[in-house]
Amino acid sequence: MDRAGTNQGRPKPRYAAMLSYIVLLCGGSLASFSQGMGGSHHVAPPMSAGNTPIVNTSISLNDIAAEAGLTFKHESGDPLHKKFLLESIGSGVAVFDYDGDGLQDIFLVNATGWTNLATKSKPTSRLFRNLGNLKFQDVTEKAGLTHTGWGQGVCAGDYDNDGHEDMLVTYYGHNILYHNEGNGHFTDATARSGLPTQGTRWGTGCSFFDYDRDGKLDIAIANYVDFDPKTSPLPGTNLICQFKGLPVICGPRGLNGGKNVLYQNMGDGSFKDVSEASHFDQPSGHYSFSVITGDFDGDGWTDVFISCDSTPNILLHNNRDGTFKDLAIPSGTAFSDDGEEQSNMGADAGDYNHTGRLDLVTTTFDDDVPALFLNEGNNEFSDVYLRAGLGFRTHQVSWGVAFLDLDNKGWLDIFIANGHIYPNVDTLHRESHYREEKTLYYNLGNGTFADITEQSGPGTRARTVARGMAYGDLLNDGSLDIVINNLNSTPNLLVNRGKKSNWITVKLVGTTSNRDAIGAQVRVQAGTLVQLAEVRSGCCYLSQSDMRLHFGLGNAQKVDAVEVLWPSGKRENFVVERINRVVELKEGTGA
Repeated sequence: MDRAGTNQGRPKPRYAAMLSYIVLLCGGSLASFSQGMGGSHHVAPPMSAGNTPIVNTSISLNDIAAEAGLTFKHESGDPLHKKFLLESIGSGVAVFDYDGDGLQDIFLVNATGWTNLATKSKPTSRLFRNLGNLKFQDVTEKAGLTHTGWGQGVCAGDYDNDGHEDMLVTYYGHNILYHNEGNGHFTDATARSGLPTQGTRWGTGCSFFDYDRDGKLDIAIANYVDFDPKTSPLPGTNLICQFKGLPVICGPRGLNGGKNVLYQNMGDGSFKDVSEASHFDQPSGHYSFSVITGDFDGDGWTDVFISCDSTPNILLHNNRDGTFKDLAIPSGTAFSDDGEEQSNMGADAGDYNHTGRLDLVTTTFDDDVPALFLNEGNNEFSDVYLRAGLGFRTHQVSWGVAFLDLDNKGWLDIFIANGHIYPNVDTLHRESHYREEKTLYYNLGNGTFADITEQSGPGTRARTVARGMAYGDLLNDGSLDIVINNLNSTPNLLVNRGKKSNWITVKLVGTTSNRDAIGAQVRVQAGTLVQLAEVRSGCCYLSQSDMRLHFGLGNAQKVDAVEVLWPSGKRENFVVERINRVVELKEGTGA
């Protein structure tokens, strides 16, 4: 039965997934291997306007990147004639407050090229300081962020609890840990922290998080494939370097998958590689992309979900003793509802249906649709993409994804950044295009979503080759803005100029817990609406969003209760007397 069918009379998805994995282990095949970055290749039902209910919403996303001063162009090999996969997966973006002035700044990761490393052309990532009123200033050189290389992902976190946001940037080569000196300048702390300064690992997603609850932020890093341009096959040289008969870049199939890494914070500015001792590197050989942390089973300890391309996803359950165990297969998050591996690139977590549990969404490749893993509790998930209304856009390649409430109604929508991986795909004259529009699924509050892409503003409809994306409240006005890093092009800054409801934004400060309170869960009750959100570092696809928690309040005129479960295990209640503002809650000051 294809994905247009139902689950009636079928085993629950997690058991179907287990059977599928057994087939794979025995040498069977569930997917076509005749393309590069691909997954199951089944045909989902075509998108139809008849599947989308009419929604009355005022969301209007508009791109103001140029007028805001985001003078940046992403570079990653030849824009149109790409030889290797490294040139095509793009880079991330960070929305974070690097200078502590209360305004979220923007850091856009850049890659490079094969020939310009020895010339005057040295592309660098760029840091833009928020000046207020949606104006930004390039402060890259002043901040000391002038490294050139194959930049991939980024995550932020105050790893030494000094009150300044530090940053990790992943690379093909070796990653760089930047320490924030608190004076507007970052120092490369990679060597003194004990992180590798040599090698050719292909780092992708990353996250700061406190896996052992000692109040110090550790680092999780996903690694994609083992890659060497000297030995990697060129486009069209074999069956796995073709897409529907078209010669394309090769991989990841045919390449060895990487091992994921966990660094434990030793408390003196250094980190220790505990990947093997903690079993964080198992399973290995997967093509890992996004790292999403969260307490998915509600036991007070942070788990880790890693979305994987063309291999099963990974769900590392925190055993509370310094080790992890992969529960992806029994939990139902390893495979799609069909029990097939997908090309999962982006991922995010959020409680979209107000059950008090964190759900997961992932993005996928052409000829496939997103996975929406509904958290059923007890480490069990169900892929409900079809009944939720996400099963009708089948010819996009999707990367960055986020749960976010764009009109403050109190329900999380799903925003997806799209862009194909093959510059020559337009020559096939099919529904897929190299430059693609974004996708916005509007939460109807009943477990389903409506595709409102066409009515959500020119910024959504504009076609780009999107990759990393992040979101945050850049004006502190209760409206979430979206930043997209486009491959070999300029970025998008999407602002919502539509009408919005009441809101509250919560900034947490840990004392016993890590200062960023990464891993804290906040419940906000406003009338009959109870929402859950968790502070995390790293999101969406190789990116970092605003760590402050945004809650739309709908028509509620006040907040009735705010409860914080801190990473230390302490639970506190806070009184918030005013809405439509940013409130700071400090550990130890609540009831």
